[in-house]
This record gives sequence, structure tokens and C-alpha cells, in this order.
Amino acid sequence: MHLDRSAGVLLHVTSLPGAFGVGDLGPGARRFVDFLEQAGQQVWQMLPLGPTVQGHSPYSCYSAFAGNPLLISLDDLLDAGWLSSDELTQLQQRSRATDPAVSDYAQASLVTHQALQWAFDRFLQQARCEQFDEFESFCTERKWWLDDFALFVACMTHFKTANWPRWDADLVHRDPVAVARWKERLAKQVEYHQFVQYLFQTQWSALRDYALRRGVKLFGDMPIFVAHGSADVWAHQRLFCLRADGQPKSVAGVPPDYFSKTGQLWGNPQYDWHTLQKTGYQWWIQRLRAALDAFDLMRIDHFRGFEAYWEVDAAAHTAATGRWVAGPGAAPFEAAQKILGELPIVAEDLGLITQPVHDLRDQLGFPGMRVLQFGFGSDEDDYHQPQQYPEHSVAYTGTHDNSTVVGWFQQRKWKHEEPDPLQQALAECNADDPLHWQLISMVYASASRLAMVPMQDLLGLDDRARLNFPGRAAGNWRWRCTEHQLSPDLAARLRELTFKNGRCT
Repeated sequence: MHLDRSAGVLLHVTSLPGAFGVGDLGPGARRFVDFLEQAGQQVWQMLPLGPTVQGHSPYSCYSAFAGNPLLISLDDLLDAGWLSSDELTQLQQRSRATDPAVSDYAQASLVTHQALQWAFDRFLQQARCEQFDEFESFCTERKWWLDDFALFVACMTHFKTANWPRWDADLVHRDPVAVARWKERLAKQVEYHQFVQYLFQTQWSALRDYALRRGVKLFGDMPIFVAHGSADVWAHQRLFCLRADGQPKSVAGVPPDYFSKTGQLWGNPQYDWHTLQKTGYQWWIQRLRAALDAFDLMRIDHFRGFEAYWEVDAAAHTAATGRWVAGPGAAPFEAAQKILGELPIVAEDLGLITQPVHDLRDQLGFPGMRVLQFGFGSDEDDYHQPQQYPEHSVAYTGTHDNSTVVGWFQQRKWKHEEPDPLQQALAECNADDPLHWQLISMVYASASRLAMVPMQDLLGLDDRARLNFPGRAAGNWRWRCTEHQLSPDLAARLRELTFKNGRCT
């Protein structure tokens, strides 16, 4: 995959400014695109956009294909005629106590679901024939995943749990008669969830068109695994390592590492790669096609799992007792390339990475990631030091899983006898610049074709603005950017640095 020399900003949609608890796909997202254009940025990277299962983690979703309803813009529903101005005012009044610098998912859920129900009722009562036709066309085109998803969410609400093995036995095992019966019984709810996805796709398509007209590419993120409590696992049980009752046999995680002494126990069911191979990796091809229809670039999270993955018994309490198991290698991607052509994929190759993982990434032609924060632990390992970055890579100051670059620097202690390589690198920067700009400039000056910087790092924020603490179940995904932080002065300074390093014209 070819990358032009360019730069971008990492900011998740929920971290955008907005009036209803979390950021969304509406006016705040368009203003952020305008900021990126003014700042000479050509890429907006965001986290997965699926509907979240627990802890509001975008890496734990109950669909690999659906969009998160909380990201639907209520302002844009007003403009589309699906909400009245009185209804929007009522929802705004409910949200006035929300802190604009902190994501309030509970408040966002209350107002958004009320708005979507009003919108659905108005659609059924007032939609024109061409609008009904457009909705029906949407449902037909996406029938291959949307039917199962809408029924899954309707059943999840009816049974009050996403743990589908606890549903009625015939529905758990997807008896065709039972599935048809529940589709009829929950028909109104099924149509509602189809309509919500129609709204999401309509707004997403409009945002993507807006970004492309301003020269901004959208860079998505695909978790390798999906949640057990998801429409995907329920609908395709034979593709996952499950027991006869539907519960997982083995789950995903990572061994003890930089982030956790006991590893991370993610709990996602492992794939049955042998069965997937026999299908020609059809489900993975569909997933990649949907992702690349939505985004210009796609990061594959935990890419190393295709070379070898950490398998943990589903009954284990930590990931420390797991084992490495050989993954499918290049086969799923090669199958997809035959149908989809070149895959504009970035491999997330961080953590415990072996030479075979590097070889697999290079075999597929995917650029990997280099992260400044990982580059200055010792003078012996310079893999993540900016002067070593290859052109075919994406450079970062940090990721959503890291401290902010300021927080990292504040906590960093050099305990070795040899000279500190970070201080040596900083000596070549402009000492009059604030620290975070010096660190950003090191990434920008690297040979990496694409340089990405989290919004928190551009703002010089400490770890109070950190987005995620891996291994911590609660309190993540809460930081939000405020309107005044997206200032013309910041855009001008970023554009100057981008131009200086040959990343914009």
C-alpha cells in the first residue's frame, strides 16, 4: 500500500465537542474536519464506530458491521425533518448539566434513544414514498448482516441480556422456525433497529463526503476479535470456538506485557480458523469490504494475532495461563485481495512482536506502526526512536492506549548509566518550543510517510486527558475536546510544522 507523505490527528468521535453527552457525526465532526483542513492535515483517525457492549469501549461491540446509535447527530435529525425543533430543545434542556470536557454516556443514551424513537415514529407516519424506498433499498443491500443484527438487538432487549446462550434454547441454536417466529413477534422492534442503522449510515456517508471534499481521508480501526455477546457470534456460531451451549471454549487476550503484569483477558471468543478456511474466509472478506467501503484507510488492531494469538481457557481468571497458537497467516488477506484488490491497511504491530510477525506484515505490504513513547526505554533498542522509522510506516507520539506524551514524559525516569537518548534527541529540537511540540516535531521529521498525533498531545495535556488505561474496566473513554481548544492559532501552528516537514503543500 502506498502512502503519501502526510500527517493527521487521532481523535475518536465520542471525544468531539457536542451538546448531548458525547461527540457525534454532526456539526462538531464537520467543524473538526474544517480544523484539519486549516491545519494542513490530510487524515482523521478514529477508533471503532460499532455499538459498544460494556464499559463503552469501542473495542467491545455487539456488531462488527453496525454503527453506534450514540454517534447519530440529533442536530442533523432536525435538519432531515425527523425531529421537531421543540423536541430538540427539550433534549438540549435535559443535557445542559453535562460537562463538555467529559463524555457522559448515560446522558447521551437517554437523550439519543428518546430522539431515535421520536424519529422512527415520525418516519412511519410522515415519510414520503421515495424515503420509504430509500430505506427499503438500504435494508436490502445490507440484508446479509442487518437482518441478524436487528433481530439480535431486539432479542437482547426482550431477554434483557446480550448473553444469548441464556435466551430460549431454540433461538440460541437458531432453529429456522424459531428465528422466523421471533422475527414476527418482534417485527416493530426489528424495523426500528434497521431504521437506526439507516440513519447512522446516512449521516456517516454525508460526513465522509464532507471530509473528502476538503482533502481529509478517514482512517478507521478494526478490532481483530468480536464480542461473544454480539450478533456476529450468535449468527455465525460455527466460525467461533464455542461449546455446545454457545458459551466460549477459549477466549482472547495477551500475555503479561508493558501494560499489565497478568496480561489482558479480553474475553472475546477465538475464531475457528479451520472452519473459516473451508468457507474461503467469506466472513472476513465481507468484513473487510464493509470497512473499506466506509473508510479510506483501516488499521487492523492486534495484527500479530494473524501470525499467532494468545489463547486462554474461558474459565481462567487472568490471561497469564494462556498459550500461543498459530494463526491463519496471510490467507484471509490474500483471499480478500483476490476479490477486493489492494487493501489500504495499516498493521497494528505493537507489543510482543516477533520476527515472523514482521515478516507477515511485510509479505502483505502493510505499513506498521512506530510509537515515540516506546522508543526511549534503553539506548540498545532504537526500533521506536524516530530516526529509525522506515518510510513505509505510520509514526505516532502515542496511541489511545498510551499516556499522553506530556504524561509519559512526566513519569519517565532514566536509570541507565549511558546517556539518555531522549535528551540527546531533544537537544536537536528547538528549545524555545514547549515540550510537547518538540516531541511532535521529532515524529514529523521522521521518514515515516504518515505521522499521526493524538489531539491530547497537540494540546499539551497531561494524563488527566488520557483516553484509556488497558486492563482497567471502568473510567475509560471519557476525555472530550472542547470547542475553544480547536483554535485558529493551534491550526496555524500545526500547519506550519506540517509544511516545514514536507507533509502538506
